[in-house]
Formats: sequence, structure tokens, C-alpha cells
Amino acid sequence: MTELFRLSGAVRRDPEVEAWFAAPDHDLRRLAQPWFERLRAAGPDVGELLHDGHPTACVGGAAFAYVDAFSAHVNLGFFHGADLPDPADLLEGAGKRMRHAKVRWGKPVDEPALEALIAAAYRDIRARLEGE
Repeated sequence: MTELFRLSGAVRRDPEVEAWFAAPDHDLRRLAQPWFERLRAAGPDVGELLHDGHPTACVGGAAFAYVDAFSAHVNLGFFHGADLPDPADLLEGAGKRMRHAKVRWGKPVDEPALEALIAAAYRDIRARLEGE
């Protein structure tokens, strides 16, 4: 198991995260919001905060996923994505640990596969925490 990425200050509902989604003239943030809602719903112990300006989901202070909005797409990122099962081949990135899936306006989204990645990331972080 790799070292966990710990963040302090995660709460069940962070007003700063809400403000990030509500910012005017940021339509892609609204595209990201349903995916962050799915991260929030992954488990009763999921907390959130803004980390480096991005809504980030944590369990026990250990970050497991985030969303970010760019000019043409949204990233749904996973801190231990390199270790997640990805049979639909949605994850991108070549780093040692992190991976992300892109969501674009008007492009089909494999929702079941993305939901499976979220569930796997949540299970993974729980297992990592239990293994400490």
C-alpha cells in the first residue's frame, strides 16, 4: 500500500465547495457537479474540502477523488487511480498513482463505468485506512 494523501479540515458539506460550483460563468463546473455528488454519496464517512482550488473527497482525512473543470472538459480524478480496476479503459494519466477520467459536453459518458470507478476508489481508500 502506498502512503495516503492526508488533508485536514474535510467536513460533510463544505460551503467553499458549494461556492465553487455556484460561481457564475463556469458552466463546466456544473457539468462536474453531478459527479461530485456521486463522490459525496459514496459512503456516510465522505468529507470534502477545496484542495488547490478543486473540490476533493476524503475519508478520514485521506483524499480519494476530486473534480476539476477546464475550458473544454471536466476531470474526475482519483488519487490512487493507478491501482483501480478500469475495464472500460476510462482512466488517463501516466503518473505513479493518480489517474483521471474526462467528461465533455455533448459527448457520451459511460456512467456505469464512472460510477464503478467511484465505488472502487471509495472501497480502496477504506481498505488503505484499515490497513494502517
